Amino acid sequence: MKDKTMRDFHFPGRSTVHARNAMVATSHPLATEAALNVLREGGNAIDAAIAGSAVMAVVEPQMTGIGGDCFALYCPNGSAEVIAFNGSGRAPAATSIERLRTEGLTRIAEDSVHSVTLPGAVDGWGRLHADHGRKEFARLLAPAIGYARDGYPVHARVRRDWLRARSHLAAREATRALFLPSGHVPAEGDIHRQERLADTLEIIASQGTRAFYEGPLAAAMVRSLKAHGGLHEEADFRGVQGDYVTPASTRYRTLDIHQVPPSNQGITALMMLNLLEGFDMAALDPLSAERLHLEIETGRLAYAMRDRHIADPEAMEIPLDAILSKDWAAGLRTRISLDHAMPDIRPLGLSTSETVYMTVVDQDLNTVSFINSIFDSFGSGILCPETGVLFQNRGNSFTLDPAHPNALAPGKRPMHTIMPGMATEGDRVRLSFGVMGGDYQPFGHARIVSSLVDYGMDLQAAIDMPRLLATGAEVEVERSLPPAILQTLADKGHHLRLAQDPLGGCQAILIDHERGLLSGGSDPRKDGHAAGF
Repeated sequence: MKDKTMRDFHFPGRSTVHARNAMVATSHPLATEAALNVLREGGNAIDAAIAGSAVMAVVEPQMTGIGGDCFALYCPNGSAEVIAFNGSGRAPAATSIERLRTEGLTRIAEDSVHSVTLPGAVDGWGRLHADHGRKEFARLLAPAIGYARDGYPVHARVRRDWLRARSHLAAREATRALFLPSGHVPAEGDIHRQERLADTLEIIASQGTRAFYEGPLAAAMVRSLKAHGGLHEEADFRGVQGDYVTPASTRYRTLDIHQVPPSNQGITALMMLNLLEGFDMAALDPLSAERLHLEIETGRLAYAMRDRHIADPEAMEIPLDAILSKDWAAGLRTRISLDHAMPDIRPLGLSTSETVYMTVVDQDLNTVSFINSIFDSFGSGILCPETGVLFQNRGNSFTLDPAHPNALAPGKRPMHTIMPGMATEGDRVRLSFGVMGGDYQPFGHARIVSSLVDYGMDLQAAIDMPRLLATGAEVEVERSLPPAILQTLADKGHHLRLAQDPLGGCQAILIDHERGLLSGGSDPRKDGHAAGF
C-alpha cells in the first residue's frame, strides 16, 4: 500500500533532509553552507541566521541586502516561548502626505526615492546577536565579506530575476555600473563582485552595527538619497531601532501558530487559518479543486481585512484580539459557498515581490525563523556608490489617503509583507517556517500549515505542491496545476490566469522531539537547499 506521506519517486524532486544535531534551510546554497559552518564551530541558531542572511544580502542582491529590513521569531531551547522582533525601518521625519502632494504625487512609485524607508536589518542583526548570539559578530559577517570582495557565482534563479529587472537597473548610473557590468546581466556561473559593499560590511564587523547608522557610512547614504531628492537626514539613521514585540497567535487544530504582529501582515495568515478551521479539510484531497477553492475564498476575505485594517500598530483602529477572534472568523465564513466563487470581488491589487527566508535549529534546539528583504526586485533601484548599499522600497506600501490606517506619516512604519512563521504544540516548538513572495506569503503560510496538520504530508512534498494566489477577482495559477483541477475551478466561477513567476519560495524545519529528529525542506523554486548534521 502506498504511504500517502511519501513522495512519488517516479517523478523528479527532492527528499526531505533529516539530521539529529542541527538543521539549516535557506534559499541559497552558499548561505546554507555559511550557516552550517557557524553551527559546526559551536555557534547557535541566531549566529547561524545572521551569517546566512548576511551572505544572502550579497549573493541574492535582487532579493535582499543591508539596505532592507528583517523580522525574526525565536524559540530558545526548543520551548514554546516565542520571542518576536520587528526589525523594520520607518519613514523619514521630514516626509508627509502634504509634502509629496506638492510634488504632484498621488502614490509612491516603486522606484521613487520616497519609497526608501530607513534600513532596519543591520540594527536587527546587532540587537539579536547581542541578546541571544554566542559567536564573535565579526566572524558571522566574514563569509559575506569574502563573497562581496572576492566574488560569488551567479545562480540560476538569481539570474532569472536579474534579467527581469534589467530596465529597472539601467535607469540609474551607479546601479547600472554595478549590476549591469559591461551593460549586461551576468550569465549563470559568472563571478560578480561588490567591493564597496565589502568595505561597508568590514566596517560593521569591526566597529559594530551602530557604525552603519552613525558617522561616515550614514552620511554617505544620506548624501546619496538627497541627490535623488530624498528627505532623509542623518538623524533618521541615528534613530533606527527595532523592537521586541508580542507575537500574534491562533490555534489551528493541534498547533499554535505564531506571527510577528502589525506592522507585519502575518495576522493575514492567521485569519486564513481561522476561516479554514471551520471546514473539514482532511476530508478533501490535498491537491483538489475543492481544497483550492476554499483557500481562494478564505484568502480573499483575509486579504480584504488586511488591506482595510493592518498598519503601524499605533495607527490601527481595530484591536488584534477582535481581528483574530474565532467569532470574527465565523461571521466571515458565512460568505463562503462550497459550490461557487464569491460574487462582486473587489480588486485587491496583490503582487509577488522579492524576499529571502531562512530557518535554523541548533544543537540545543534553539529555533529561529528569520526573514530579510528589500521588497521589490533590487528594491528602489537606488544605490549608494560610496557604500555599495542598495536601498529598499518598502515605503511603496504606504497609501497617500490620509484617512487610511496605513497612510504615510513621519517616522511611521508601513504595512510590511515579509513574515516569519513558527508553530508550537504544548510546551515545545514544532515547526519553523516561512514562505517568500510578497503578497503571496499569507497564502503560502496557511497552505503549509494545513498540508502538515490536515494531511500529514511529507515536509518537502508540502513545499513542492503546485500553487495559486487569488489577487482579487482573478486567480494566478502555476503551470504545474493539473488541467482537470483548473477546469473545475473555472466551473465554480474563478477567473484563472497563468502566473508569470513561480509563486513564492519556502523553507521549513520540523522538530520531532519524540524521535530526536530534525527534518528540513527547501523550495525548488529557489536555488537553495536544507542541510544538517
